[in-house]
Amino acid sequence: MAKHGKKRAKKFGMPPGTLLHPEEPLPEASKITIIDYDEKYFHAEQTHTVETCIPFKTSPTVTWINVDTIHDVKLLERMGAVFAMHPLTMEDIQSVDQRPKMDDYDEYIYLDLKILSHPETGEINAEAISIVIGPSYVITFHEKESAALNPIRDRIRSAGGRIRKMSADYLGYCLMDTIVDNYFLVLERFDERIELLQAELLENPTTKTLSDLNKLKREIIFLRKSVWPLREVIVKLERSDSPLIKEATKLYLRDVYDHTIYIVDAIESFRDILGGMLDIYLSANSNRLNEVIKFLTIISTIFIPLTFLAGVYGMNFKHFPELDLTYGYPLFWVVNLGIAVGLLFYFKRKGWL
Repeated sequence: MAKHGKKRAKKFGMPPGTLLHPEEPLPEASKITIIDYDEKYFHAEQTHTVETCIPFKTSPTVTWINVDTIHDVKLLERMGAVFAMHPLTMEDIQSVDQRPKMDDYDEYIYLDLKILSHPETGEINAEAISIVIGPSYVITFHEKESAALNPIRDRIRSAGGRIRKMSADYLGYCLMDTIVDNYFLVLERFDERIELLQAELLENPTTKTLSDLNKLKREIIFLRKSVWPLREVIVKLERSDSPLIKEATKLYLRDVYDHTIYIVDAIESFRDILGGMLDIYLSANSNRLNEVIKFLTIISTIFIPLTFLAGVYGMNFKHFPELDLTYGYPLFWVVNLGIAVGLLFYFKRKGWL
């Protein structure tokens, strides 16, 4: 295997020292990482120059070229010139706010997707990734170094597996499938946050609960915008007449489409749940306010007649018949207490207490 790899490296003008055996780990990420393979051959190297990628454009093997930055304009311009990319493609690669899309340029297919991640603490992170699928190569452009696609690298490194036997379009499918499968992890974490918020909402909703709820609603809107257009991308790719996408690969794309539909349905369910939670929060606050108002109303109702009596006997008139009564003062308190107790008894019978 190593001898075969050295011959291939010599053919492409690469120093033999850069070769890796399938069982050896890939090198640490650099600006450009090249992985070239077929069923019996594997080669990986790192470089900072686009010229190293030129021999792989017409290589009979499958080549995955990964660029870990989209901010080096000169590098991107050179890469676009070498692989004859359209200027609109180069603009899309450098734009991190693109919605997921697919463009067929005959010589290659361009995909713009989002890699989503959800750390244990914090909001959803989104990283733009551009995928260019050519006849025998796939080029990926990241905003920065990402470990999201490491499972694909591990599968290529392994001597077995279907990916080593298939063409470049299957590699493109594998990248899409990995990105979409990563969405399930995001949804799982999102579901956990919703459950915790639901428990807090039912036990003791506070203003912080409302703040967290609004944050989740913003995140679900962002998640929806990132995933919803992906359905169109996969449908266009599956129905494409481009010779770059083989019929065998289209069968796998349907599976990715099914996963995407499931994710979209889950997002819509989360959206409805959050809407219901907001209604519950508003209802809980309304009920709490009603309870406070009811309590204050009962207190006010009890004290209205008592205040009236106190106001009458607090007037500064000289002749009050009750002033000469021996037990006038105790009688006044008995009447007040009787009114208060009577009103409380009446409210209790009505079910207002």
